[in-house]
Amino acid sequence: MQETSSSTLEKIQQAALDEFLDKGFRGSSLRQIVKNAGVTTGAFYGYFSSKEALFASIVEPHAKALMSRFMDAQLSFAGLPEKEKIEHVGVESGSYLRWMVDYICEHKEPVKLLICGAAGTDYENFVHNMVEVEVESTMQYVETFRSLGYEGLELSRSLCHIIVSGMLGGIFEIVIHDMPKEEAVRDVEQLREFYTAGWLKLFLI
Repeated sequence: MQETSSSTLEKIQQAALDEFLDKGFRGSSLRQIVKNAGVTTGAFYGYFSSKEALFASIVEPHAKALMSRFMDAQLSFAGLPEKEKIEHVGVESGSYLRWMVDYICEHKEPVKLLICGAAGTDYENFVHNMVEVEVESTMQYVETFRSLGYEGLELSRSLCHIIVSGMLGGIFEIVIHDMPKEEAVRDVEQLREFYTAGWLKLFLI
């Protein structure tokens, strides 16, 4: 029986996922991927124009899902009336992080590839891009709190970047170390509480 197109595509993507996870994008071999998939090079190029395109086909849906929900949380908080923002510190992020843990645990391998194996691709700065968005938003929140009379400490952009990098980097530890879901949920919730308390201390709220 002739293999279906979808079956061939799945074989290529699964072989690629295994190869990329093992060696990263840069160290992976397109020839090995084709061999492991049991298809011809010609068949491969019927689906993808390059190794880069193949990598993108695996990680792009997950990068888009994670970033889209992240931006929704940012916009949800930014859209609140200024006085309500004080009461919502950590609320929108908490909802996003709970969703994020669920998503990561449901799509562990491609998300791990996105975070750990993307060097040399357009996705290698994925976490850094999230950090930059969060830093920009946080600096705007600082000005909002000051306008409401909460002087707080002087928060430099560099310190904000350090804090946010630690927070987001800590969250992605759950995929880097293949944590079981129960452990991941517990640790990320405690991490959120830790950082929320820290932000409130800095803002002197």
